[in-house]
Amino acid sequence: MTPLALTVKLVLAGSLLVATPPTVTLTAPTHTPKINTRWYYTVHATKAGKPVAGRLTAQIIDPIGGSHPVQFGSSTKNITNWAFSGRFRDFIIWPASSRGIPLKLRVVVKVGTAKRTISYAVTPHR
Repeated sequence: MTPLALTVKLVLAGSLLVATPPTVTLTAPTHTPKINTRWYYTVHATKAGKPVAGRLTAQIIDPIGGSHPVQFGSSTKNITNWAFSGRFRDFIIWPASSRGIPLKLRVVVKVGTAKRTISYAVTPHR
């Protein structure tokens, strides 16, 4: 095999590895969280089975399509383009005004040029 052919094969193999999209998962204990209590959720981002760094945006989508930023924990900081490495864990306190309303937690994760969006349906209850 000539050095040029070997170089071409290595470049092609390398481009295939770069093009592999990340795997993003969102886990939470229930789709029916209680109001006024902490409801924890976790986002994992991996590539080829290894944790990968990325940026995360979390939003609540209401039934008419409006999007509202999620605040980090009890602070007033919005989770918008939030840097994390492999795992992100936080909680949401659903207000009483959300009782019985079907909502969605939408998480957008960017890893390099790849972008993954996950929606998780919730209906808060008493």
